[in-house]
Amino acid sequence: MRRLVIGATLAALVAGFVTGPTSAAAPATTESRPAHTVTYDRYSLKVDGQRILLWGGEFHYFRLPSPSLWRDVLEKIRAAGFNGVSLYFDWAYHSPRPGVYDFSGVRDVDLLLRMTEELGLYVVVRPGPYINAEASGGGFPAWLKQVPGTARTSDPHYTAAYRDWLGHLNPIIARHQVTRGGSVIAYNVENEYAANTDARYMQDLQDFARGTGIDVPFTHNQCCDASWTPHWAEGLGAVQIPGVDDYPQSFECQAPETWGPWGEGVTERLSDTAPVYAAEYQAGSIDGNRVGYEACRENLTGPSYMKYFYKNNLIASGATMFGYYMSYGGTNWGWLGQPNDVYTSYDYGSAITESRQLTAKYDEFKRQGYFVHAVTPLTKTDPAAPPPSGNPVLTTVARANPDTGTQFVLLRHTDRAATTNDRSTLDWSTPDGRYAVPVSLNGRDALVLVAGYDMGGQRLVYSTSEIMTHARIGDRDVALLYGRAGTAGSTVLRYRSKPTVRVLAGDVRSSYANGDLRLDYTHNGLARVLVTGGGRAPLLLLLGTDEEAARFWRADTPSGPVLVRGTALVRSAHLSGSTVTLRADVAEAGQVEVFAPARRLVIGSTPVATPPTTSSSLLGSVPGPAPVRLPALTDWRTRTESPVADDTSWTVASHTTSESPFPPVTQPVLYAGDYGADYGHIWYQGRFTATGTETALSLNAITGKNGVYQVWLNGRYLGWARGGTEADADAPVNPRPGPGTFTLPALAPGTPAVLSVLVENMGHNDDWTVDDNRFKQPRGLVGAELVGSAAPVTWRLQGNRTDPVRGPLNSGGLHGERAGWHLPNASERGWDPPSATLRPGVTWYRTEFGLDLPRGQDVPVGLRFGGTGSYRVLIFLNGWQLGQFTADIGPQREFVLPAGILREHGRNSLALAVIALDQATLGPVSLVAQGNYRGGVPIVNVPA
Repeated sequence: MRRLVIGATLAALVAGFVTGPTSAAAPATTESRPAHTVTYDRYSLKVDGQRILLWGGEFHYFRLPSPSLWRDVLEKIRAAGFNGVSLYFDWAYHSPRPGVYDFSGVRDVDLLLRMTEELGLYVVVRPGPYINAEASGGGFPAWLKQVPGTARTSDPHYTAAYRDWLGHLNPIIARHQVTRGGSVIAYNVENEYAANTDARYMQDLQDFARGTGIDVPFTHNQCCDASWTPHWAEGLGAVQIPGVDDYPQSFECQAPETWGPWGEGVTERLSDTAPVYAAEYQAGSIDGNRVGYEACRENLTGPSYMKYFYKNNLIASGATMFGYYMSYGGTNWGWLGQPNDVYTSYDYGSAITESRQLTAKYDEFKRQGYFVHAVTPLTKTDPAAPPPSGNPVLTTVARANPDTGTQFVLLRHTDRAATTNDRSTLDWSTPDGRYAVPVSLNGRDALVLVAGYDMGGQRLVYSTSEIMTHARIGDRDVALLYGRAGTAGSTVLRYRSKPTVRVLAGDVRSSYANGDLRLDYTHNGLARVLVTGGGRAPLLLLLGTDEEAARFWRADTPSGPVLVRGTALVRSAHLSGSTVTLRADVAEAGQVEVFAPARRLVIGSTPVATPPTTSSSLLGSVPGPAPVRLPALTDWRTRTESPVADDTSWTVASHTTSESPFPPVTQPVLYAGDYGADYGHIWYQGRFTATGTETALSLNAITGKNGVYQVWLNGRYLGWARGGTEADADAPVNPRPGPGTFTLPALAPGTPAVLSVLVENMGHNDDWTVDDNRFKQPRGLVGAELVGSAAPVTWRLQGNRTDPVRGPLNSGGLHGERAGWHLPNASERGWDPPSATLRPGVTWYRTEFGLDLPRGQDVPVGLRFGGTGSYRVLIFLNGWQLGQFTADIGPQREFVLPAGILREHGRNSLALAVIALDQATLGPVSLVAQGNYRGGVPIVNVPA
């Protein structure tokens, strides 16, 4: 067993669902809190000797620029049964230039960590320095390209840079560690570093973290290339708890029949002295094939995938630390995303959609999450002899707790891709006797069956239904078990004498012999059985289908747990005397049932009448949300950017050398980043005096995948080209992925000429392996020369400026962005009514709209685009760039307008920068309600 330093822990230890601190004030001093220890052994983490099964979901705060909505998503993560979250920290998001860091507003990670403490969620922090995460540069700031040396190594220049970053971030993390009364239970060092070999670098990261106050265990997520595996458990650079990334369905949205192309997805044990850690387990996918995230959610990583792979991994590996990637994906707002395989939406096919809606995947997470926390013997198990399945097409795998004897048997198909429904009889030697147990299993499914378990005050001999949760509520035990609709189930309970069985609802048959109470049934709706006597506390047994089980919510309070059925969400519960008060969301009018030691029910601030029920629950009716009508978007005004501009204040491209390892095609160096133009569009102007022999302009531009660039001569449009191709965008060893040749009209000798080039920067490469230096591939023009003429060209360029409120990634170098046309207070002078046709180039649209959404309701709002064409649209809401509609390539047509940036009660400014590649017509644009609920969280507006 490994022992960590003494400190303080969460105000309430999170062993399942426990309410944490409620104050949002700055953290108290360590001296005011009792000391606790953090330890771990080969089975699990421990806090004060209490074993913890860490069931965490990945959440990217930087992909949700509204701190009020951080709380909404975190509450939904907790309500799904998670007791932890994994948090990447994006260096680029916080640092616009060397030595400058912003941890305020939408970047207030101190506030974020306080929220996790208030909600009782453990945190695995993942501060990089490199994070990948499909973020631009893998989280590296673009200015790091100008730092000499190789990133992700012990190079002294890179070391100085990342120490500055972590020197600012680590102290914030340190004061929120479990060992100081906070929520941070582990610190992930670097990210997926197995393909690289600099052990000194990995060691220095850990030594520096310890020196800046980090005292929780170090973890790491190995991925995809095991070349560094021998170092994980021991030696220089080894972390204390090595973890593994598992993506059994591959990284891309595939065809519906795809099933485990990358194996069984069983997390490997990398250390004999630390728990098995599934650091990143696939819970969605990027959409590089651009088929839409619903295909990822429903087919590739839907509930069937989760049932099979998650349960298989739980039992086959014995893991007790999990990080599911992603629980909520969010939005690549601004220029946050990587160029290769993502677009504005980073929905990821997650259980919680980009617009914060709950899905069938969320239901499956809840069924499994409630189980792993309710059944605590899972925190310590060893492989055990499984009961023979009796049918070769079915396989059993077993684990058992060495202290309690509780058995966990996984039932799955031998062929993981099997789609048949099969039956068998298990010859099961349980701790309470040997039984012939009939079982059935649908294709692409798995069951975790439990035997020999002290279920509260009851003794569960075995059940062919799965346990979702159980709790002591008042003077009785309440247990919720479930199975696929239409399948048979049997539950056997041990009693000293024959108990009294009362079937309150459903069709359940009971028999008693030799101390065993046997209940037989078919999973259909929700059956209710009340068992009393027999020498045990009363038991209310709820037997439901998958769908009925998912209607339940569990909320733990200092006065005991509460079960709720029928709301769209339960955020929290409070017991006071004989009253239970719920913070809950309601999607439609209907009945709500509450199992609690209470006689009165309040939802929000509204009392609910609750006549008595045979289940001794509280059952009442609640109204649904008020309907919502959104305004039409009218009164558009437009303004066009001229491709020829006064460039006297622009930066002259005069460099002859570059820090980039990729040599320029021509001189001078035209790389945008070398002149501080790091994000978004870059305007270039090249002035020359014609010789009369010029026939064409030969350009090369690197934009990243799906990026384009456009060219004009003296304001006359010459066309466009792609700056990144599918074949080359992921291969930075090719320095010329975007060539284009543009025919020039005849020019009279001595004529002054102006070349205008608008280059789109889709984001910066990741840095998967250090040996190819792919991160340092430049953006912008990399080569420019006149064909048929040696006339010298003087190039100038204009790029982005850091927005002091919205940060470095919000905007680029369009003339309108630099002039503030996208901002709420932009002048109305110079704007005209729109024309029917868009000319190639940049046309801005602006309008305003007012909202007054119903108070006390959560109404996610989106912006929907119709039509297709050869154009792209940057979307600015109240100055915040919330996405890019690519009408030419799709697939995204609806864009989330997050509350907080969206003024739900007031005026909103909407600006669209439409970049037409050819003549085009802008399709219809409208506001849409993406959901409507009574409830939600209070919204504080983000500064505009």
